[in-house]
Amino acid sequence: MRVAIVENTGITHHGQVGVALHEAGARIELFKPWRDQTLPKPEECDALVVFGGEQSARDDHTHPYLPALAALMRQMAEQDRAVLGICLGSQLLARGCGAENRLGQATEFGWCRVGLTPLGAADPVLAPLPAEFPIFQWHSDTFSLPPGAQHLAQSDRAAHQAFRIGRAGYGMQFHFEASRAVVADWSREFPEIIQNLDPDWAEQHPHHAQTKGLAADQHGLAIARAWVSLI
Repeated sequence: MRVAIVENTGITHHGQVGVALHEAGARIELFKPWRDQTLPKPEECDALVVFGGEQSARDDHTHPYLPALAALMRQMAEQDRAVLGICLGSQLLARGCGAENRLGQATEFGWCRVGLTPLGAADPVLAPLPAEFPIFQWHSDTFSLPPGAQHLAQSDRAAHQAFRIGRAGYGMQFHFEASRAVVADWSREFPEIIQNLDPDWAEQHPHHAQTKGLAADQHGLAIARAWVSLI
């Protein structure tokens, strides 16, 4: 299988998604449009993964490729091809599918509780998860549910945590790819930003990693493997 991965920032971890793709023997082509505006050609890949970034889904003035990426995600999802948008990627898929991006309205950071909707509990990717589960979050933006989308998961601060378009087009607001190793690296790379989000993070991180993070690793890998199986 040929999988195009779009990275939207300089430090991008594939995490649990990378594990599942390598287990499946995927051939991966990387795109960094924040550098050169280059995007995948849909006829040259079997699946598309779009990771997060510090920009918003509406920052066309600084990242002019965003409208085209949102449209590409919608095109592939509506063709029932496998598309996965994580954090910013989910916001771009929502944008491409006609949803409203709501900037700065839903800040979440750390391992947080997410709950499945009834549709999520029956979804082929999320059904193996508990009704509520811890998973890593790092975002301030959210979105309305795109027209025709299946609403799969929610949290107290962001009602639309996961949705599906067509057979295999998934938007996941939460960072299920972020294993404890990924979170540890983010903590080293962005201490000042994280301190502003959670002043107690440095002290509490080791405890949360051994409790919530341990379970989140298992859930994240289960999600990744289930999505990869749909390619």
